[in-house]
Amino acid sequence: MNKPLMRIPYTELFPPPATIPHTARSLPGAVAALQEFFHAPPPRDLPRSTVVLTGAGLSVASGLADYRGANGTYRVNKTYRPIYYHEFLASHEARKRYWARSFLGWTTLRSAAPNAGHYAVRDLGRLGLVSRVITQNVDSFHPRAHPDIPTLELHGYLRSTVCTSCWNEFPRDVFQGELARLNPVWDAFLREAIASGALATEDPHEKRARGIRLNPDGDVELPEAPYTTFRYPACPKCLSSPPMLADGRRGTVEVDGDGAWSPTSNAGILKPAVVMFGESIANGVKQAAEDAIDGAGRLLVLATSLATYSAWRLAKRAKDRGMPIAIVNIGGVRGEDAFFADLDPSQKGGQGVRVEMSTDSLLPAVVHELRQPAFRSAPALADTSSPDRNEAAVFKNMLQ
Repeated sequence: MNKPLMRIPYTELFPPPATIPHTARSLPGAVAALQEFFHAPPPRDLPRSTVVLTGAGLSVASGLADYRGANGTYRVNKTYRPIYYHEFLASHEARKRYWARSFLGWTTLRSAAPNAGHYAVRDLGRLGLVSRVITQNVDSFHPRAHPDIPTLELHGYLRSTVCTSCWNEFPRDVFQGELARLNPVWDAFLREAIASGALATEDPHEKRARGIRLNPDGDVELPEAPYTTFRYPACPKCLSSPPMLADGRRGTVEVDGDGAWSPTSNAGILKPAVVMFGESIANGVKQAAEDAIDGAGRLLVLATSLATYSAWRLAKRAKDRGMPIAIVNIGGVRGEDAFFADLDPSQKGGQGVRVEMSTDSLLPAVVHELRQPAFRSAPALADTSSPDRNEAAVFKNMLQ
């Protein structure tokens, strides 16, 4: 495949962070700092609620790969590069490659489940401390773990496919069944791989020893695999009623005898309902993310290096609003010094927190302490008069 025109940003590790406050180097110290973060009133009459921004590291404990961690794909698989949005739209061969690899990875992704970190976010919401979640993850773990907390899926979700012509969505499980039907040899290989346990191990080194590279977002790489043989279905709606194209012509959607999309078509292409590399985030989603930041008084950043601009700009927006920021991430974070530059050296967490610990161990410990009577007898922390709670249903419905 040709070298991409766009560069993947920040594939190397960021500098190691400074712990803030300095007492937060141990688990008890980190828990105490985050307790203070939630307990201290936000400055400048900001709302008392907290918005959470999460990244791929949160799902590592669920057995999924991340991009930029110490054992992330960019570190252990130097040859990896994703398929870009413009390639996917323009190239039938690129789509074969994408869907073949996604076909192999979907079963593992579908069987994975939220972990203790996701459920701790749920519990923080039940304690009245978290009003909304913004996630860069496409695994749907947040809405599964805490359906009562509005979740904005900044980069979309893999649970659906979407047509690039009519923009109707279709369940990924149904699409997976069609891929299996159209590709019986690949389906047999997948069944054998599942039966042998080749896809079950969470050890990336063991996967590579078996000739398998499991990348983020359900992408399974098989060196020298015959991707050109793979077939994928057309959008069923466009197949029955071809859409109008941008130039005013009626589109053409054709399939072979088995129902696979034909390269004689110029419409009806299904893509994952995610923001692919090189694709823009919808304006409505951008605005919803900004509104979520503006409607809160604190920002809790979990398991992300903020390497993508779409996430980093939200943290910067929070900082510009004067919101205290807490970051829990193993490894450095893009531009993080600026988020903590003006803190009082003696502050204990109310102005900001930076700890380098795993979310699946730290967050449950924080929830445990916050549930203790001494803390729960403190003044209510959620701003129940704010529109966050009243508009929760509207916020969720807009993103479905």
